[in-house]
Amino acid sequence: MSSSDPRNFPHSEPRSLLAGVLAVLVHVLFIAFLIFGVSWKDHPPEGMVVDIWTELPKPIQAPPKQSKPVQEPVKPEPEPSKPEPVKPEPPKPEPPKPEPVKPAPPKAAVTPPVKKPDIAMKEKPEPVKEKPDLEAQKKKEQEQERIKEQERLKELEKQKELEKKKELEKKKELEKQKELEKQKELEKQKELAKQKEVEKQKALEKQKELQKQKEQELAAQRQREQEAKAQREAEAQRAAQQAAAKNQVTNEIGKYKALILAKIRSRIVMPPDLPGNPVAEFSVTLLPGGDILDVKLSKSSGHSSFDSAVERAIFLSKPLPLPPDPGLFNEFRNLNIKVHYHE
Repeated sequence: MSSSDPRNFPHSEPRSLLAGVLAVLVHVLFIAFLIFGVSWKDHPPEGMVVDIWTELPKPIQAPPKQSKPVQEPVKPEPEPSKPEPVKPEPPKPEPPKPEPVKPAPPKAAVTPPVKKPDIAMKEKPEPVKEKPDLEAQKKKEQEQERIKEQERLKELEKQKELEKKKELEKKKELEKQKELEKQKELEKQKELAKQKEVEKQKALEKQKELQKQKEQELAAQRQREQEAKAQREAEAQRAAQQAAAKNQVTNEIGKYKALILAKIRSRIVMPPDLPGNPVAEFSVTLLPGGDILDVKLSKSSGHSSFDSAVERAIFLSKPLPLPPDPGLFNEFRNLNIKVHYHE
């Protein structure tokens, strides 16, 4: 397979070199065409020459053959008879710009007869030109002055009209400003009126709120007074009930104490012939059923026989009578009994 491959042959290399050389030559030719075939130079613009004249140029001396142009200054004579007032002309019409003076040929400069006809032609029409030119110039100047005056009057009228327009515009602007100011004032007045109404409404609302608050305070005060009155009445009732209950309790206690004392006295065997009215005091401790737990002599009567007789009567009186309410037992738990010899 390697022997049949064309790339392995030695005659294939010269072709590639030839192709490379041709490509280089083509590029070189293309670059040379770009350099030499296209012009890269820019031509500067040509300059212009302008001649400025401070005074009118003098007439050029023409050769002897050109004698016809001398008749041209005779033509402006009919002009002063027919002035044109509408079209203002400049005081001195500028003649066409003469061509730059070229050096005369040697033949015209050498020949002396060329100058004589020019001088002769200039000297002849001078007296004819002076009068009509002055009159025409005066008329033209008068017409120009009249036209200027008319133009000035027109300008003045235009200025007056402009001033009038400006004054009218100023008046209109002032009127507009006044109207705007009036509108602003009206709007301010409306706003002030609205603010006043709002303030009035707020004041009324505040007054209503204050009245409501006062009414509420009065109602609350009345309620408090009623509650205090009811409370006082209830307290009075309670006090009365308590007083009644206390009275009842005291009455009940007093009743049963009297019963106890009566029962004890019924059991006493009094000693005979005791002087005076001696009193014997005993402290008796009771049980809930009326039984006697303990008896102590707290104050002696001075007679032992009377003291012992009372002590025996206490023990003999058990059970002592007690109220049915167990809440009253505390009043009888430690009972103090006073027994007099004589009732």
